[in-house]
Amino acid sequence: MTGPLAGIRIVDLSQIVSGPMACQMLADQGADVIKVESPGGDPVRALGPRKADLSSMFIAVNRGKQGLCLDLKSPQGLAILERLVGTADVLVENFRPGVLARLGLDWARLQLLNPRLIYCSITGFGPDGPYSNVRVYDPVIQAVSGIAASQTDKEGTPGLVRHLVADKVTALTAAQAITAALLRRALAGAGAPGERIEVAMLDAAVAFNWPEGMYNHAFLDDAPPRSPEYGAQMRLWKAADGQVAIGALQTSEFIALCRSLNRDDMATDPRFQSLGGRQQNQREWAPQVAAEIASRTRAELMAGFVREGAVGGPVVALSDVPDDHQVQHNGICITVDHDSGVGRVRQARPPARFGEALATPGPAPHLGQHSRQILAAIGYDDAAIAALLAAGVVAEPTNTP
Repeated sequence: MTGPLAGIRIVDLSQIVSGPMACQMLADQGADVIKVESPGGDPVRALGPRKADLSSMFIAVNRGKQGLCLDLKSPQGLAILERLVGTADVLVENFRPGVLARLGLDWARLQLLNPRLIYCSITGFGPDGPYSNVRVYDPVIQAVSGIAASQTDKEGTPGLVRHLVADKVTALTAAQAITAALLRRALAGAGAPGERIEVAMLDAAVAFNWPEGMYNHAFLDDAPPRSPEYGAQMRLWKAADGQVAIGALQTSEFIALCRSLNRDDMATDPRFQSLGGRQQNQREWAPQVAAEIASRTRAELMAGFVREGAVGGPVVALSDVPDDHQVQHNGICITVDHDSGVGRVRQARPPARFGEALATPGPAPHLGQHSRQILAAIGYDDAAIAALLAAGVVAEPTNTP
């Protein structure tokens, strides 16, 4: 199946997670993505388990791309990038504010090179402002955005989500913004100008945290009484052989949960027939639900959840996720064949399905793996490519299959 973004070329200057993951999602949807790296390579190449110069984390956020290794500190390297930008639909970078401009590629210059270019700049705190020059990683954005405060424990200590949640939500935000800009350009017709997109990790993280994490801070006039913090109400329940998650926001869901536990008496108890009633009487029903759950295995509980249509699911160990029945049914885990030095790599398939066919992503590139092909495609002949390689302006793999 040809992806919906087939024919779109993206130049990816980004590294780590936020930019690469955004471009990876667009590559999964058919875009031709060229990942441009410095001779040192993306630091994520060395993060976590790896073979050759490909870590499993790098593969996950850079699959399906072509690799160009380019020294942007040299005039020849910048000239190559400028020629490449002239052929692109989208340019993505997540340098610190002003870095690309200092290289001579500010927005005005990019517009001259390619008037239809969509330029997406991803920063930590934004392009300007009091924190704009502070270097950031995911935990810093979690801290400032309120996400860490949303993880406050019973002792009142904030905590971190043990995922790169700020990076990932920024990637999702950037990918959606890029496709929106591509759509507007397409609807405007031939000759329509490009667009500049600014995505700050802080902006994306605050917006992501807002609906439930900030719901006590929304009303400014005659504010209603505060509610318990949403995150503080979330918990796991101990089963006989592990843990499960349940939910019962709506009365019909609470009734289904009680019936799945063979407790029709609780399902019909008038004290529990409204959300307010269940909140006021939590000390009555919660210990009984906990005891029923603790007396059953996860498989027994799931059978009841399925039978009654209750909200619930088992806590699955990371090593067991690929073998979960629903994960297998959905075909979420796929195998991508790399070269002989890397072998097969298990990954999660692109989550969005277009029609009945499932897209199969390609492998992630070794550092500079496609340098020759990319240069040839933008007009460099064999002699010029050889000279650039000899001068170290461009590099290609030397010790990988």
